[in-house]
Amino acid sequence: MEFFPRQLEQALKKQLDKYPILAITGPRQSGKTTLLKHLFAGYTYVSLENENIRSFAESDPVGFLNRYPSRIIFDEVQRTPGLFSYLQTAVDQSGQMGQFILSGSQNFQLLSRITQSLAGRVALFRLLPLDFSELRHSGLIPQHWTQLAWQGAYPALFSRRIEPPVFYHNYIETYLNRDVAELSNIRDMRAFRQFLSLCAGRTGQLLNLANLARDCDISQPTAKAWLSILESSYILFLLQPYHKNYNKRIVKTPKLYFYDTGLACFLLGIRKTEDLEMFDLAGNVFENMVIADFTKRNHHQYLFREFWFWRDSNGNEVDLLTNDGLSLDIFEIKSTQTLNTRLFTGLDYFASISGEKINAKTLIYGGLESQKRTNYTVQAWMDV
Repeated sequence: MEFFPRQLEQALKKQLDKYPILAITGPRQSGKTTLLKHLFAGYTYVSLENENIRSFAESDPVGFLNRYPSRIIFDEVQRTPGLFSYLQTAVDQSGQMGQFILSGSQNFQLLSRITQSLAGRVALFRLLPLDFSELRHSGLIPQHWTQLAWQGAYPALFSRRIEPPVFYHNYIETYLNRDVAELSNIRDMRAFRQFLSLCAGRTGQLLNLANLARDCDISQPTAKAWLSILESSYILFLLQPYHKNYNKRIVKTPKLYFYDTGLACFLLGIRKTEDLEMFDLAGNVFENMVIADFTKRNHHQYLFREFWFWRDSNGNEVDLLTNDGLSLDIFEIKSTQTLNTRLFTGLDYFASISGEKINAKTLIYGGLESQKRTNYTVQAWMDV
């Protein structure tokens, strides 16, 4: 597969001589294996998807690690949970940094094993689909945002030139048949597929778990459990509200977003770019794409920043807030290509009532021209 340079490379290199184990998680098809084989070419690659290799690791972990003592990449390592305690022993005895690289596509299972056996011995990383800067670097970013939002940003879409509807159809079938089956005992896959589509219809909106459960004809605890599965396998994430009380009734419900808008568009029945341009929720999809990109870059650049949104009961809202030291950067995100002063109202209102130190007020919009104004930054979407 064609290799696209990834921002995470620098963070991985920097931590290699500081931890005995590096662990990288992320959704299937995000490029983890390609990146690790490229970056750690001197390491032996071992896939625990291979049934014979997995059987060896499960039945004789000591003999398995004696065969692979050092400078090894173990891919899909969450499939051999019994191996983790033996990895702990191996790195404690050797004292070697960068001894093992672990990779997995199921965040919950991998992190739970690491927490139990490898705490303090491992540096954790996430590789998500390509972010805007990675697309720009490879000359892949389109002129209009709807093209990227519809296509999505999984590497295979570009390296193998797969049509998005074909890619996402097969992606969902693989995801449902493998990851969901391994993470839970869901028997009604048709209901889960409907639940996934209903989540796509709520992208960029406040999460109402009771309504989501009702529309899918499942119980609220089931909806909560299914949502957790989608989060742990990097399908979607929740953006939490900024909680401080500014003498207003503050919304305290999270908003729902997909890591990849191409998947959300497919689930919404959008089969070509023109459909998205006419879609009622196009603004929500644009907001999702931009906020997902902030999330991607936060992980890829190892920044550890926090993100929130803010809304009060009167409908005043800031789409995205992030900490910049002790101050805040605040963002309005609009798909429009036409600028007017009303677009800055939410930013100004929050700055006036919050009492927070605001570092920058930025409007990210669907146009192509970035501007620096006296009180604001206007940023074209592709320059984020």
